[in-house]
Amino acid sequence: MGLFSKDIKSMEDLFIHTLQDVYYAENQIVKALPKMIEKATNRELSAGLRSHLKETEGQVKRLERVFESLGKEPKGVDCPAIDGLIKEADEVAGEVDDSKVLDAAILGSAQAVEHYEMSRYGTLIAWAKELGHDNVVRLLNANLKEEKAADKKLTTLAEGKVNRRASGKTAAKRSTGRRTPSSSRAKKKVPLKRAAARSGTTKRKTGSAKRKTARK
Repeated sequence: MGLFSKDIKSMEDLFIHTLQDVYYAENQIVKALPKMIEKATNRELSAGLRSHLKETEGQVKRLERVFESLGKEPKGVDCPAIDGLIKEADEVAGEVDDSKVLDAAILGSAQAVEHYEMSRYGTLIAWAKELGHDNVVRLLNANLKEEKAADKKLTTLAEGKVNRRASGKTAAKRSTGRRTPSSSRAKKKVPLKRAAARSGTTKRKTGSAKRKTARK
């Protein structure tokens, strides 16, 4: 049943369908994350994805509680969006040879999935409130908070290490940060010039004092 199926005749139908969409998506992510973890070479990225895998398993259980609260059986419907994101992640990862670039690709794919989930949960929460399903808002909001936290961690990791290493900027910074011998010698000469200038000033003052004494 597609999103614009004739079976969706009311806001309630739309809400349940989207809930089934997210339920399917979370289960697919549980299957896909281990592959991403295996391919990742950055330790922090692997640890972050492994942590989120556990969170996602918990999110699936929360969604089952949402279905139960609504008197519905937990059921998923095909979600072309999440299937496409996961397929794209697999294809991109398979085309990258450089391990550092691969980490950046995996991280980017993971965030694309996070953003889809965040969008869906935000919509479900708004619709649940409108339909008077206040009893499930807390559960949906708990999932949304975890998705936002995971996305924030990935952003910090991307901006702090992964993207920089993938672009090669870390090595460049190290090479430009070295002080050349010529620059060291130049810096050492500065104090000598200043000392010479000071000594010249001292000589002029001494000569002036002698002339004053002679006049007296």
